[in-house]
Amino acid sequence: MSELTTTQPAGTPTWIDLGIPDLDRAMTFYGALFGWEFDVGPAEFGHYTQCLLRGKPVAAIRPNPDPDATDFWWNVYFATDDCDAAAARARDAGGAVITGPMDVLDQGRTAIIKDTTGAQCGLWQADAHIGCEIVNEPNTLLRNDLVTAEPGPARDFYVAVFGYTLDAGPDMPELDFTFLRRPDGHEIGGIAGDPKATKSRWGTLFQVDDADAAAQRAVDAGGTSAEPYDIIYGRVANITDPFGTEFDVGAAMTS
Repeated sequence: MSELTTTQPAGTPTWIDLGIPDLDRAMTFYGALFGWEFDVGPAEFGHYTQCLLRGKPVAAIRPNPDPDATDFWWNVYFATDDCDAAAARARDAGGAVITGPMDVLDQGRTAIIKDTTGAQCGLWQADAHIGCEIVNEPNTLLRNDLVTAEPGPARDFYVAVFGYTLDAGPDMPELDFTFLRRPDGHEIGGIAGDPKATKSRWGTLFQVDDADAAAQRAVDAGGTSAEPYDIIYGRVANITDPFGTEFDVGAAMTS
């Protein structure tokens, strides 16, 4: 188990949330897929709903405030000790600040930024809400990787904002993949260069016990799944929820 009680170090993916058109349908789908329970927030806070595992928050979903929205994705928030300074670095590095920085009650301070390739992510300076309280175990967040047709500018941007160091991916020489490491050397994700990518976006990978079984649960709950496949790190399936949100599930390779 990987339960957290303190704030993650700066630069670590610390929280994820998703805005969708139908909260009830989303809870039915993600509850069936991951076994989550839900704490629905009040109307004055947009029904921002905590997704819970063993009673601890692991993600959030909410009704999308844009009734015309057709594109949905899991948004990742990176921990920061100073949201305003991180947002300023993003702007100085050629990115944009979409919203904030702003306080979220007593929970923390946040901003949404866009990098130089057009990918969006969030910043989270924790106060009462530290972010995901369980990670790196089945039915929780495992990792986030950026897929982009412009990996060079993306690498430069995230180094400038978070002080990452870069590492090549020798295990997959056929791919243009760069590991991102915090200043303490801990790997937090990566940047995948894909010349066929039509947009830049941070992807979300949830850990599961069995990728094939999770893919079937997703289909049974009204989503779709590509055929699960093996990589050197385990077995992975690409899932699409009932609203068109794509994400991945992955299980460790069994002998």
